[in-house]
Amino acid sequence: MNPLNPKKLLLTKWTAVNPLDKQKHFLVSRVIQPEQPTDPIVFIEIEAVFSKGTQLIAWRELQDDGVWRQGWV
Repeated sequence: MNPLNPKKLLLTKWTAVNPLDKQKHFLVSRVIQPEQPTDPIVFIEIEAVFSKGTQLIAWRELQDDGVWRQGWV
């Protein structure tokens, strides 16, 4: 499991263990802030490096070593 802080995820690099739509390398392009400042961050937006396509995922998915590796591997 990757220890992560959701507030420090912006612009971090990730590699999908199983490529998504032929995309392997991703960058956290946006951290979705909750409506209430006291609520925890739940979602982030990741951007594929080559296609520039974006996806909205729960940031906790990045902690699963079977799905994501930190950095561009």
